[in-house]
Amino acid sequence: MILAQEENPPPGMEAVSWLLLTTLAITCFEDVVQCLRWYSYRWLIERYHYVLKSGCRLEQLQLEAADRIHRALATYTIVAWRLLWITYLARYHPDTPADTVLQTHEWQALYCTIHQTPLPPDVPPNLRACVRWIAQLGGFLARKQDGEPGVKTIWQGLRRLHDITQTWLLLSRLTTTSVKPDFIKKDVSNA
Repeated sequence: MILAQEENPPPGMEAVSWLLLTTLAITCFEDVVQCLRWYSYRWLIERYHYVLKSGCRLEQLQLEAADRIHRALATYTIVAWRLLWITYLARYHPDTPADTVLQTHEWQALYCTIHQTPLPPDVPPNLRACVRWIAQLGGFLARKQDGEPGVKTIWQGLRRLHDITQTWLLLSRLTTTSVKPDFIKKDVSNA
């Protein structure tokens, strides 16, 4: 049994008090610290499962074959991790450059879509702005009283961003190549 109590909580805040039961052998202070560290991750683990269930809608897949369930879970595990990482990185380190998380063509396509401009800036915007824009693609209204976007709207926005990015890449290849596709080189001189 481990009893951990906060001795000097911030003014106006209730002291943290955890009573933990464990089957692990506790033989020294470092063992206690390790158990407390693991317990402190509980909330983040719960958020991760929430992202899997609600953000990715894993339970709604209704897959019947075990191999399909395993493949879906393997895929959505990565998606849920990325959603959680992007969400919390944007909240706790908002000035992180967007190219830390998004590829150059992703943030450029996002910027140009949101701002209705054909030319992106030379420097990537910060991550907080990009996450809010991604959430807008997913239905987030971005009003002052709305707070930060949730994982559901970020997930929906990322799905839309993927399609937008693929179009961006296709169009950028057309404008940078000297060979035009057949539908553009059509000879209309006899018309």
